[in-house]
Amino acid sequence: MENFSRRSFLQKVGIGARTATVLATQSSFAHANQQHYEGKKLNIALCGLGRYAGYLADSFVDAKYCNLAGLVTGTPQKAKDWGKKYNVPAENIYNYQNFDEIVKNKNIDLVYIVLPNSMHKEYVIRAAKAGKHVIVEKPMALTVKDCQEMIKACEDAGVQLAMGYRLHYEPYHLELKRLGQDKVFGQVRLIEVSLGYKTGNSIPKEWRLVKALSGGGPLMNLGVYCIQSSRYVMGEEPIAVTAQFGKITDNEKYSEVEESITWQLEFPSGAVATSTSSYNCSVDRFFASADDGYFELHPAVSYGPFRGRTSKGELNFPDVNQQASQMDGIGKVILDKQKLPSHITGEEGLKDMNVIEAIYEAARIGKRVLV
Repeated sequence: MENFSRRSFLQKVGIGARTATVLATQSSFAHANQQHYEGKKLNIALCGLGRYAGYLADSFVDAKYCNLAGLVTGTPQKAKDWGKKYNVPAENIYNYQNFDEIVKNKNIDLVYIVLPNSMHKEYVIRAAKAGKHVIVEKPMALTVKDCQEMIKACEDAGVQLAMGYRLHYEPYHLELKRLGQDKVFGQVRLIEVSLGYKTGNSIPKEWRLVKALSGGGPLMNLGVYCIQSSRYVMGEEPIAVTAQFGKITDNEKYSEVEESITWQLEFPSGAVATSTSSYNCSVDRFFASADDGYFELHPAVSYGPFRGRTSKGELNFPDVNQQASQMDGIGKVILDKQKLPSHITGEEGLKDMNVIEAIYEAARIGKRVLV
């Protein structure tokens, strides 16, 4: 199931040269804190061993409350190589056929779903039925209905469902949220946030270009970050959207999904958020204009390192290991046997999917659509 290409986001947006610097900076994130915690850790199994799962696996060295305890892969060689590299015992390694046997494994507490979008629903539900908490990567699923079924399955099983929204634990984005929701510069009137990279050609096609696997193009893969940041900076839910598909420049590559898409979200306060997600150009920026000032990030919603400023000066926060911060934020709550905060639950993923469906509909019919 993993014979699909997972190209590096960092390489595609043209920041591959910074990767080593980013990872080196991130690696200093939690070593000092780790030695001060000797309690129980949340044992996590990664389901789907593509490139992003590699970032997650490497980030456990900086995690304070989480431990890489299990692997799920359809590739026997990966099972062998990853098991050896990350010291995962054979009894904690599964494939897609025997995955349900994980119910018997008391040494795994949570399954992190890092599979193509079309597989999210199935494996969230299977993990829930096995009694495991779940983190699922974005977008949550292919449809609103799928999201609802996933939430219900986790509720019925008595497990918690979290979204892999790393930026909810990232200092620069926590500051964006504060500046917007606390109206530090007054009411936000305009947000411009976009994310895009140039895709390459590959045979077979990268799974993100295959609609049956991805559910859509850059809106599903990248646009969800733009939707997310607009929503949490405003602290409001959009009420309507207009949208436009971009021109297709490569009919073979983009025979199933959009090449680019632009949309405008309307919020109850009157604010508008304009965004583009694209596979044909590199862009990574956030800008918000309020009554009494502005705030911005560039780079903004990728893996960083982020840099930003406001109308009063530069923003200066530590560069953290985003994946470790996210897993620790979720893991600590579960270890404490508390309920996850709403901003990181499946309900949040459902809200994003509701907006995504409205954007696609608005672009398809060329009219304003209520969200």
